[in-house]
Order: sequence, then C-alpha cells, then structure tokens
Amino acid sequence: MNFAPLIDHTILKAEAARDDVMRLCDEAIEYGFASVCVNGCFIKDVRERLAGSPVKTCGVAGFPLGAMKPTVKAIEATSLVKDGCDEVDFVAHLPHLFAQDVDAARNEYMQIVKAARGVLPAVVVKVIIESAALMQGVDAAIGEARIKTACLAAREAGCDFVKTSTGFHPAGGATVEAVALMKKHCGPLKVKASGGIRTAEDAQQMVAAGADRLGCSAGVAIVVGTEVSGAGY
Repeated sequence: MNFAPLIDHTILKAEAARDDVMRLCDEAIEYGFASVCVNGCFIKDVRERLAGSPVKTCGVAGFPLGAMKPTVKAIEATSLVKDGCDEVDFVAHLPHLFAQDVDAARNEYMQIVKAARGVLPAVVVKVIIESAALMQGVDAAIGEARIKTACLAAREAGCDFVKTSTGFHPAGGATVEAVALMKKHCGPLKVKASGGIRTAEDAQQMVAAGADRLGCSAGVAIVVGTEVSGAGY
C-alpha cells in the first residue's frame, strides 16, 4: 500500500530549526505526503516552501499540553490560519474527557473551530485527545466512554478529525485499540493516528483499524520500507 498520501510529515520537537523544517517540506513534495505539520513559528516558511505543490500546511495549537484557556487556543488557531495553515491540529483539555463532560469539551472545541473558520471557512480542524492517557489505568468500559465523549464533542463542534496523540504524552501514542474505538464513535469524522508510527507495518495496522491519516516523523522510512529507532512522533 502507498501510505504517502495519508501521512502528515511532522516535526514538532522544541529543538527543530528552520533547516530541519525545510528538509521536511522538500521530502513531502518528493514523496507526495498529505501535509507538513509544524509548530506555529514555521508556518509562513512552510507555506512559502510548499507553494505550487499539493502538500498542505498544518500547524498545531495548544500544543502539547492543551492546558491553556480555550480563548488562547482560539487566538493561536486564528494566527495559524492567517499565516497560511490549511489544517489546524489542537490539543483538547484532557480533564473534560476524563470527567466524560461532553458539554464542556464541545464548548471548548467550538471556540477553536469558530475562530479558525472565521479566517478560512474550508480549514480542516483536528482535535488531539491523547487516547492512550484516556485509556490508561482504567477498565475498558471507562476508557471507551472517555473516547466516546471526545468523539461526540468533536462531532457536535464541527471538527473534521479526531486524532490520537501529540506524541509527547508519557502514556504513549497511537494504538490499534484506540484507533478502532475512535472509528467506532466518530461517525462521519475521520481519524488521525499519531505517535510511535515508525514502520510500514505500524502504518498498515493503524489503517486497518480505521485511521484515515497518519501523523509521523518517520514518513520517509515508512514509504521506503526502512525502520527507525526511538519513540518519536
């Protein structure tokens, strides 16, 4: 299977420099990845580098903790889109999901969706729910209820995707189980698996479980069939 069109080619580590980001852009164009996903300070550079190609520009908001006020995430999302983002991935406030509070989660998501689409109505919005954290240390029914809460809030708020992970949470990244649960509950929305996807085998398992998009820093290794070590995004 050709995974390239499903991959958000990603570099989000704090020490990433402009040269690293430009290299990712060139690789994304060469291999035909879906997007390049970076921190907000690089969006203008990425947009310029990808100009004339079909590769999308993707930025993150509230990353990686999701612990700031919704208004701050909304301002960040607005800034991302003004700088040239086609897609915005924002981190949900996890306590809402642990508490299974659909109303609170939906209200947060709506602020960010509304802000981003106020600049670009067609912008794609993905909410990151840290699925591994939601499922860790609880029985399966509670884990699924938390996932369901996140997916329902995303549907009602007008998001386009639910996304497994930032890749930075100690609970871990994407799992086949989490992707399958998200697909079960997300309705018409799509699922992005991210965090720890390093090989074509990993990618195949996520797609088979229901992933529509793959967020990873090992995109080139996946499409050329090599393996990389380390946790990574």
